[in-house]
Amino acid sequence: MFRYILMARSNRALAVRPWVVLTCLSVLQFLIAVDVTIVNIALPSIGRAFDVEQNTLPWVVIAYTVTGGGLLMLGGRLADAFGRRNLLFIGAIVFGLASLAAGLAGSFFVLVIARILQGVGEALALPAAMAMIVLLFPDGSARSRALSIWAAISSCGLVLGFLLSGIIVQFLGWRWIFLIAVPIVVLILVTAAAILPRDKPRDRKPLDVLGSILLTCAPLLLSYGIVEFGNEREIGWFPLFAFVGALVAAALFVKVERRARNPVIPLSFFRNRSRTRANLTTALLSAALSTSFLLFTFSLQDRLRLSALQSGLMLVPLAACLVIAVLVVPRLLGRWGARNCSLAGIIFAALGLMLIALADQVDAPVSALVPAMLLTAFGMGLGLIGLQYVAVTDVTDDDAGVASGVQRAADQLGGSTGVALYIGMGFSPSMAGVSPYLLSSGFAVTGLVVAAFIASGIASKRLVKPNSPARCES
Repeated sequence: MFRYILMARSNRALAVRPWVVLTCLSVLQFLIAVDVTIVNIALPSIGRAFDVEQNTLPWVVIAYTVTGGGLLMLGGRLADAFGRRNLLFIGAIVFGLASLAAGLAGSFFVLVIARILQGVGEALALPAAMAMIVLLFPDGSARSRALSIWAAISSCGLVLGFLLSGIIVQFLGWRWIFLIAVPIVVLILVTAAAILPRDKPRDRKPLDVLGSILLTCAPLLLSYGIVEFGNEREIGWFPLFAFVGALVAAALFVKVERRARNPVIPLSFFRNRSRTRANLTTALLSAALSTSFLLFTFSLQDRLRLSALQSGLMLVPLAACLVIAVLVVPRLLGRWGARNCSLAGIIFAALGLMLIALADQVDAPVSALVPAMLLTAFGMGLGLIGLQYVAVTDVTDDDAGVASGVQRAADQLGGSTGVALYIGMGFSPSMAGVSPYLLSSGFAVTGLVVAAFIASGIASKRLVKPNSPARCES
């Protein structure tokens, strides 16, 4: 009898532990997601503190998102080679120390360097965390629920970053948007050390460092060229050199990956057409969603003259709707399939962008932005979770880190590059005389049309009940 009681307790512990691990890893994801958007509302305060011109301030955002996105694939390979638990700890420590450095920065240059290091920490920690989740939960409803929770926490972090930024900047000062992360990282490290399984011994393979550098340089140079081009009324040499450098880096990356013994992204990975289409669509959808977030911020603060705190509070409906959206996604994935959910998300996002442009054209009051926020929230919930499900379907223990890294990089690089392109061109002085909200929204909607075309070729996948529970061994 005692033996059966012990077995029953053991089975309950095994059933509960994956969700405990998911909770811990989701807190880390929330923290990193918050850091993506929390600086946006604080940018004017940072500019005044360091006497930095407005056209230079975007580098506080770009330095973090491009570095983190460009190195995510290397982080995925490192997780597969050296153990996911080890990489998660290292990444979290780097992120925490970089947050401390950013909060104490004495110059704008130091702040940008600290943001780059934050991106490095994210690139090491996130692929390891997501790979653990993918392997903990089998294909089917369990994985869908886990990914929905993960995406919900990430999305709420992105949105609540605006709200927290307004509160922190108004009552504590901009430095605390970075310093507040330090104690949270310490708590995550202590908790993770207690609940995460130890890594298995692994055969260490040579790393494709050159490929990772090229993958980071290409979008970084592209973003630099776009930002500089948008700040000039005439085409200058520096933007042209940056664009050429981005193309050269991209071409060299493909060449290096073909010859590398252990490429950061094996080109064979993209033989799965649905997975490739899902990642391309993710990049385009994230570009449009990130653009809509900044357009909301600009419209609330510049057009409607709301304070940072008021602007953050106005984004609460978006966050609440997003939570509702991700809760219904698992059921819709089972009924509609991942492709149809993704297409629905793209349509909602496009409608939200159109309403933003329309509100500016007719000089609508703040209440007119609420429908746009709701559509954007549903677009994010349906689209990104559906695409994420396709992007990590059929992964194994050997390539889970790569699949997770590629998916996260597509999301983050798409978002950062989209902001640089759509916002940079829409608000460019060379486009004077045309509404920047109309231009930026138009560029983003055009990207979503391309995304819909790509997503239409995804094999329709519905949730299936797993035959047996999956185990996670790191």
